[in-house]
Amino acid sequence: MRIAFLGLGQMGSGIARLLVAKGYDTVVWNRTATAAAPLQQEAAQVAATAAEAVRDAKLIFTMLNDDAAVEGVLFEQGALAAIPKDATHVSLSTISVDLAQRLEREHAAHGQGYVGSPVFGRPNIAAEGKLWLAVAGPDTLLQEITPILECFSRGITVVGEKPSVAHALKLGGNFLITAMIASLSESFTFAEAHGIDPQVFLETVNSALFQSAFYANYGKVMLDPPEKPGATMKLGAKDMTLYREAAKETATRTPLGDIFQQNLNAAIRRGNGDKDWAAGYLDAVRAEAKGLQE
Repeated sequence: MRIAFLGLGQMGSGIARLLVAKGYDTVVWNRTATAAAPLQQEAAQVAATAAEAVRDAKLIFTMLNDDAAVEGVLFEQGALAAIPKDATHVSLSTISVDLAQRLEREHAAHGQGYVGSPVFGRPNIAAEGKLWLAVAGPDTLLQEITPILECFSRGITVVGEKPSVAHALKLGGNFLITAMIASLSESFTFAEAHGIDPQVFLETVNSALFQSAFYANYGKVMLDPPEKPGATMKLGAKDMTLYREAAKETATRTPLGDIFQQNLNAAIRRGNGDKDWAAGYLDAVRAEAKGLQE
């Protein structure tokens, strides 16, 4: 089976590398061609265009940054039209429910399969093959592609048969990540104001209350930010926008989401959009507590 992989950013390159290492016939494409060079050295084929990459593929993965990137590659660059009939597109990206629904219609019209499979995990988790996947699509397609999905995941949740519901679940999950980041940011700032080391605070309440590796890991990122962000404030704001838009489509109120959106947007306006999503949010809350924000 030939696999095409479109999008070799921090997440995509790690996943594509695992597919190549498993011996799959893999052709890759990225908007910036230099990102494909390391994979070419590891036996991946490199296509000059997205349409060329998918032309002979049976399975196509996309891991692209946002709705605009997905639309640009699939529609404007002609990749969707070049996908063979009966081939399957698996979208790993965090995209809007609206775009996912459009992809359902377009793929059906072209006689192609479509599976929503957004991922949970940061780039280091992707490289280790330990992502968690929320998957939705026709059962026959899921049975066919599950062994391949297992190459880069530690677990898979089948959400339903309609691909867009997997993307809705991902947006809900990312809302909860932001809620955790926001609550940790406020509690760390509270602890510091009372002379408590935030690391001691985190270890205590996590041991006593949550016993969560997730809280521990995100707390570490917030208190000791990585040199290269795993996800930026801009990406966090993008996902919150998509979450709130999807909620509006079902007349669902999002009072917390509205607050988080305001805080993320305010931080971006102050020039912090490229900071780590978690660490940047903590910086914003600390600054507000000290009266340093506008």
